[in-house]
Amino acid sequence: MRPCTKWRWTTLKPPIGLKNKYMHSEQAEKFLERSAEMAPDLDHRRKINFNIGKYNAVVPHGKAQFEHLELARKKAKNLKWRAIEKLDRYLEQFEFNFTRNGGKVIWAETTEQAQQAILDICKAEQCTTVVKSKSMATEEIHLNDFLEQHQIESVETDLGEYIQQLDGEPPYHIVTPAMHKSKEDVAKLFAEKLHTAPDLSPEELTLVAREKLRKKYVQAQVGITGANFIIADTGSIALTENEGNARLSSAWPKTHIVLVGIEKLIPELKDLGLFWPLLATFGTGQKITVYNSIISGPRKEEETDGPEKMFVILLDNGRTNLLNAKSREGLYCIRCGACLNACPVYKNIGGHAYGTTYSGPVGSVITPHLRNMGEWKHLSYASSLCGNCTEVCPVRINLHELLLENRYEAVAGGSSSLGERIAWKMWRRASLSRTAMNLGTGKMKNFVVNSLFKSWTHLRGELHFAPKTFNQAYREKQQSLGKETK
Repeated sequence: MRPCTKWRWTTLKPPIGLKNKYMHSEQAEKFLERSAEMAPDLDHRRKINFNIGKYNAVVPHGKAQFEHLELARKKAKNLKWRAIEKLDRYLEQFEFNFTRNGGKVIWAETTEQAQQAILDICKAEQCTTVVKSKSMATEEIHLNDFLEQHQIESVETDLGEYIQQLDGEPPYHIVTPAMHKSKEDVAKLFAEKLHTAPDLSPEELTLVAREKLRKKYVQAQVGITGANFIIADTGSIALTENEGNARLSSAWPKTHIVLVGIEKLIPELKDLGLFWPLLATFGTGQKITVYNSIISGPRKEEETDGPEKMFVILLDNGRTNLLNAKSREGLYCIRCGACLNACPVYKNIGGHAYGTTYSGPVGSVITPHLRNMGEWKHLSYASSLCGNCTEVCPVRINLHELLLENRYEAVAGGSSSLGERIAWKMWRRASLSRTAMNLGTGKMKNFVVNSLFKSWTHLRGELHFAPKTFNQAYREKQQSLGKETK
């Protein structure tokens, strides 16, 4: 029988003296410390559950627009499979078509290359102020901090991102950056940073942000956005949003820079008819978001709106590592955030505990490949493997299975301690031997195992074996039925 364990969230910090023995990386240690701080915070949990509850209430309305939802999800997964399998060809096709439309494509293999490309464009345009719409790719390369170091003001124009920027925090969630803040928290923050009244309503707070940000659009020489999708057959980018700030960031300044991961590619323009409703439904519970834009290049001579120059920076930054891994399915992600909202671990420890740009189940799958498996493998263990993330994914990524693949890859690649490998070898040998499992009493086994497997029990409840072995229980059952046993 399998021994029972339970998580001890309030005792995540290892005892002094065990830290070096059991922590395999600095990031793992930080993760445990942040998790230990957030898990018992009931106020934090209340806010998260409230906001996720709002999301759960509206998603069924969005799903109602699909006559055959599962068929739509399967088709979306097949389209992403096709895009990733032929990614090199489609990226070249996108570059050819976008360049023909008057834009320029820049390939960035690393964070540093992407940062330098953006800085070079800003310097060429004598830029002092940048307006920026919500983009996880720019968060990934820490663009705001980089530009500030070069005396260029970078202003977040998405309301949630603006709130986080005022508070000096990274996004908490890939779709709703300030999900962990209540309206009272935001009112207090605005009072401290913008000197407004401390009791403003959400509508009043929004108007304050609108007034501040509108001035920045006029001042900015460069606008920076991400892209929800890049379209190969037309050389276009697709943006979907609810506030209109991405439209203003892309159309008002004279120069528009798009930073987008290479995995955001879809083969054809018509595919948006499937992906936009799926993204809206699973991201925010809407049938379609308020603003949906397709931008194919800079403004033409006969056009009155749009930027004079447009650049698309195609970001690798570790994504090709995923192409060569069993977890390549993680590249199908359309960044809806549904898996975060469904994950019991995320709902207990929050987005910032992960210490990385992409949190939740999908972040735990892709981050070890985007960065370093040895340093980030702990994220693949931050899961109950309940499978709820896989169940809610609009493109049917087998997230909980990919977490297991990451664990296997980490061990096979040598990213585990000698003690850990020996312990699991002993456990495997004992578990496969009925003779070994029958040795001793339950109390004796509990003592031996909990003494040996400190690296397991210092983060969890102790292992408990049944008082009787399976053979003993079986014989007694048969005897009570009057049957003979050998």
